[in-house]
Amino acid sequence: MRYNRNDQLDPTDIHIERYISADFARVEMEKMWYRVWQMACVEGDIPEVGDHVVYEIGDRSYIVIRTETGIRAFVNACLHRARLIRERGGNVPELRCTFHGFTWNLDGTMKTLPCAWDFPHVDPTELTLPEAEVDTWRGFVFINPDPDAGSLSDFLGNFVDQWIWPIETRYKAVHVAKKLPLNWKAAQEAFMETYHVIATHPQILTWTGDSNSQYDATSDQPHWNRMINVQGVPSPHVADFVDEQDVLESFYAARTFYSADTGRDLQSDGDLPEIPEGSTARAILAEEMRKQLTKVSGRDYSQYSDSELLDTVQHTVFPNFHPWGGFKSNIVYRWRPNGFDPDSCIFETLIMADPPQGQPAPPSAPVRWVADDEQFTDVAELGLLGPVFDQDIDNMLWVQRGMKATLKKGLTLAQYQESRIRQMHQTLSTYIEE
Repeated sequence: MRYNRNDQLDPTDIHIERYISADFARVEMEKMWYRVWQMACVEGDIPEVGDHVVYEIGDRSYIVIRTETGIRAFVNACLHRARLIRERGGNVPELRCTFHGFTWNLDGTMKTLPCAWDFPHVDPTELTLPEAEVDTWRGFVFINPDPDAGSLSDFLGNFVDQWIWPIETRYKAVHVAKKLPLNWKAAQEAFMETYHVIATHPQILTWTGDSNSQYDATSDQPHWNRMINVQGVPSPHVADFVDEQDVLESFYAARTFYSADTGRDLQSDGDLPEIPEGSTARAILAEEMRKQLTKVSGRDYSQYSDSELLDTVQHTVFPNFHPWGGFKSNIVYRWRPNGFDPDSCIFETLIMADPPQGQPAPPSAPVRWVADDEQFTDVAELGLLGPVFDQDIDNMLWVQRGMKATLKKGLTLAQYQESRIRQMHQTLSTYIEE
């Protein structure tokens, strides 16, 4: 069949223009990004008064800062000649523009107006820095550029009840970021399904139930969805060719015991156990995870399910916040556009870890930017995630190119395994079509 870009789009398809059009990228920014709650940083990034980060989306820039009365997010532009007040994060006693010295207190009120005699037409009490809305969820700081936005709680819906793990007690042990030459949605969608595992990550099929993953995405909860990828079992694609001992051995070989408490891969304490008759590799692995996490943290994990200890329980909060639940891997992904360029995005991975037993949390890790000529495999902090990221991103770079080459007008999604992607686009449509 031949396709033409002028052909009628199937109503179940996702229009390719959403990924490659500069016009769509601008509409998306104005109608969606400037109106939604989005994760700006973790509270541990700004623990002391004066600590701040600069968060940017599109052409907007915000100073997310801890003040005496809480966290605020000020528009990062001087009210004199509009220079950025802060170019980077850090700690400051005041907010001072380096161009002419206009200075604000940390609460956004004007502190110093140099040569005030030359501004008889200006009332300094009215030169208060404008703000974005700010709220927090379990240690993460969210901002919303829209002054008329509803509450973060309403935006999250029943996600706040479904999330049951103490991520707020953890600190940011790893923060890796890289600019990628592809659309933020194309990059993000590679991580929202396990349908691609059979072709992209064949090395994990022995111990990953890829096509047995559970997807939860409903129309009454448009701002979040979930995927549970079963691990410690073989993929249905290879189940006829491996036994339980193969599953166990390949799981260890891949070093998949990732410790939420240390930020490191847990290793077997000795020879691999033989699987008793009537038991499974999954049962053995879950019990081993309980023992090793208890050994590292001093906490009791006996009450937690095998799924919480082994599986990838990945959530997506619209539009771009992806925290993992459970205890094996406390990973958070974030994708966002790089300005208004539909062919560029920023991909970030945060790894949250429990503080050492009986000790205060270490400082948040600084951002480690991955250079254009580096691969994720080169980033030691990512461990086993690095090679997997490289496999995913290599695909998506060619997807971005292919979306410009194809004559087909839309992307055709699977009914179930890509349902989270479809829900994301349906939610996006509610913003851009208003």
